[in-house]
Order: sequence, then structure tokens, then C-alpha cells
Amino acid sequence: MTELHLWLRHETRTTERRTAVVPSDARRLVEAGVRLTVEESPQRIFPIEEYEAVGCGAADGGSWVSAPSDAVIVGLKELPDEPGELRHRHIFFGHAYKGQPGAAELLTRFVAGGGALLDLEYLADEQGRRLAAFGFWAGYLGAALAVLQHRGTLTTPLQPTTKDALEAELRAPGTRLSALVIGALGRSGRGARVALDEAGIDPTCWDLAETRDLDRPALLAHELLVNTVLTTTPVPPFLTDADLDTPGRRLRTLSDVTVDVGSPMNLLPVYDTATTWDDPVRRLRDEPALDLIAIDNLPSLLPREASADFSADLVPQLLDFEVGGAWGRCLDRFHQVCRELGIVKEELDHE
Repeated sequence: MTELHLWLRHETRTTERRTAVVPSDARRLVEAGVRLTVEESPQRIFPIEEYEAVGCGAADGGSWVSAPSDAVIVGLKELPDEPGELRHRHIFFGHAYKGQPGAAELLTRFVAGGGALLDLEYLADEQGRRLAAFGFWAGYLGAALAVLQHRGTLTTPLQPTTKDALEAELRAPGTRLSALVIGALGRSGRGARVALDEAGIDPTCWDLAETRDLDRPALLAHELLVNTVLTTTPVPPFLTDADLDTPGRRLRTLSDVTVDVGSPMNLLPVYDTATTWDDPVRRLRDEPALDLIAIDNLPSLLPREASADFSADLVPQLLDFEVGGAWGRCLDRFHQVCRELGIVKEELDHE
């Protein structure tokens, strides 16, 4: 078996403070014989020196484009627009398999360069359960921000914080409110329930049984909604624009943790762009007011805790990288979607 060379890249998004592999887990990889190169990054929560101390090599940010062809590039969020041809195997959240904007363009770059996307969203066991996810912290932060916004105490622009500091804000006295968590039994739903509990809120909890025949009036009767449901097949949406104009609507704060905007699988097609750290809240309706929070990298607000949990899940999978199994299924999914979209190397070569 050839030596596995992992290349942990710098994240180009300035608000991305997380990492897929933390230094303590990098040590595990190195001790197991994995070659690990780590790019310098000005915003990563863990400095490059901590990786060097456990035996990792260091590289300039963005230098993965010239990494050896057998290196596996590891990241979290989107790639830069260049190069136009991607020749490596990349591990990250591609958001390219459900018809999202720009999906075909991204996959075309991989096919043109002979590389492959091993999408972390589809790294799953044989029963389809995800093996590494940020879901708990996404749900936790989605609910926490919604509570603070509903109380009028959310400070913007958002800044990375600590769990202790955020819990202190949640525990501050505030008016009681009725909250609903959809997808309450999953990772994200559990995180949302923990944050609401910190705020002294006992939410209504819905999961598959309650959403098969959705009681939309009951949904709109809650003041705060946290959606944590991620679907891979089209289902009827939980809310539409017409629902937001329903007389007597009590719903005032909507936090969409999933942020499947632009996808036909979007369960909340009432907005067309995500919100950001600089502008985390968007007003969807004025009378009565309805505010939206839809941030697609929520766990980066608690980068140390979120990275440690994710890395603990991912590293055992990286240690088995060449075995096949879950990674083989990731590669199969990549090829399947490329075929479905009609992206094949032969056609690109003749353009």
C-alpha cells in the first residue's frame, strides 16, 4: 500500500475558522504513517505551529494546486474559482449533488482535470448514516442566534465566540416564547434543543412522524422555528411565500440551519440567498415582522469545539482511506451525478 498523503488546505472564506483535522488528531495520522501537509491559514483557529509540533509539513496557503498528483486535498467549504481543471481527489462539502447553483460547473472542473470530489455530506455507512458532521453545532448555533434575535440582543456583525460566553447570553433573563424544532431527533435537532434548554425554552419537537402530514397552522402558531431537516429527495416544503401571509401568523423568527437555498430539495423556499456574518438577519415580512437567519457555516462561530468534534469523527475514516467502503461509496456518488448531468471526459476533450 502506497503512503497516503493528505493535504489540509487553507479555507478562502474569511469567516471560516474551522478545520477538518485538529492538531491532536493530526498526530494520530502522522503516527499511523500518513504524510500530512498543512497549509498556513490566517484565520484557522489552530495555528500552523501546532501542526508542525506533531510532525506535519507546512505549506503556503493555496499551494494545493501544485501538490503532488497523488495528494488528497482536505478542506471544508468551497474551492476558489481557479484552476479550471481539478486534478486531485478533494474531500470537502461540495454542495453539488442536489441541483444547487454552480454544481455542474464545479463537477465539470473535476472531470476536466481527472480529479474527483469525495463529498463529506455523503460520507456515510451502509445504512446511509453520516460518519462525520457538524450537525450538532449547526443546530446549537442556529437556535442560539434565533433566541438572541427574538429577544433583541443579537450583536452584529457576528464574531467567533466560546461556548461559555454564548451560554451566558442565552441564560440572561428574557421573555418566554413558543419554539418549534423540526428534525428534532437528528444531530442538528439535538443541538438546537440543547441551546433552547440553555435559554430556558421547552420547544415543541417534530420529526418524521409529524412532518409526513404537516400541520401548517400549528407551525405558524409558534413564535420561533428552527429547521434542521436535510433531505436528499424532493418533498413538499414546510413553508411557502403564501404561508407567510397567513392571517394570524405568530411566527416571528425563522432559523434555517440546513440552508439548502437554490436546491429543489429546499424545504423553506421563502428566501433566495443565505444570510452572512455581517448581515445575519433578513426581514422577510414587515406586518407582522418575520426575521430569517440562514447562515451556511454556523459552526465556525464556535470553531474550536466544532472542529474538535468533527475531526474526532473524520480521522478514523481517513485512517481507512484506501480500504474502500464509505470512501468508495463517495466516489461512486461522484461518478453517478456526473453521468446524470451528462458530464463526461470524452465530450470535454472535444470542445
